[in-house]
Amino acid sequence: MAETSGVGAHDRREVVGADLAFFDALVRADKDALDALLADDFVLVDVMAGSVILKADLVSLIASRRLEFEAIGADGEEPSVRFFDATAIVIGRTRMSGRFEGEAFMSRSRYTHVFVTDPAGRGGGWTLVSAQGTRVE
Repeated sequence: MAETSGVGAHDRREVVGADLAFFDALVRADKDALDALLADDFVLVDVMAGSVILKADLVSLIASRRLEFEAIGADGEEPSVRFFDATAIVIGRTRMSGRFEGEAFMSRSRYTHVFVTDPAGRGGGWTLVSAQGTRVE
């Protein structure tokens, strides 16, 4: 599969906006926003332990405040976005802080997010189907 050529800046802004909306929903503990943004079969590979977390589990952790993000921000570079037909792959860097079950954490990471456009007729826009983070020092 070859990278799609001719993708405009407008498409890039939409995907980066969806990426930022994901981080914002985590910080605000916005269950509804997460539910709308994440695909039903969303999978996260956790930056701290490498464990696999499904959508329902992530949303539950956030909604219950067992996992709280105080801040998630860019770490020194704009994310790169590549397009393959109806798929966008975002690679970026973040700094994040928060608490998991009351224990404070801070982490810097490089992440890969995979978005697809309008899966299963969800009404348009970009939907996050997979996220993976790798700790960096």
